[in-house]
Amino acid sequence: MSYYNNDRYEQTHVHEVQGSLQIAEREDDPHNHRFATVTDEVIPCGRDNHVHNIVFRTDFYENHFHTFCGKTCPAIRVGDRHVHFLKDVTSFNDGHRHDFRLATFIEDPIGEED
Repeated sequence: MSYYNNDRYEQTHVHEVQGSLQIAEREDDPHNHRFATVTDEVIPCGRDNHVHNIVFRTDFYENHFHTFCGKTCPAIRVGDRHVHFLKDVTSFNDGHRHDFRLATFIEDPIGEED
């Protein structure tokens, strides 16, 4: 998602995200899934912060996968950069869902300092 300032498009930034879901069906068929994605651009929130939409689809395990669509938490400063955190649950597929926790990669790691 991008935004317009004074009717002019301003490109913001995105974050890379990759991870593994927590194990589900521990008793019957224990397994997890992996995912990799990139967030949408900045969604302003509060006085001086922002969040990002995040959407992903996992890899397959025994003919099923999971999806997720949601928002990160506001930015968390890390030195002169920031990351975002998210704790949630996937879609319900094949009789179960998976919990997950993630932190985005740092934004623009080789760009100019803020």
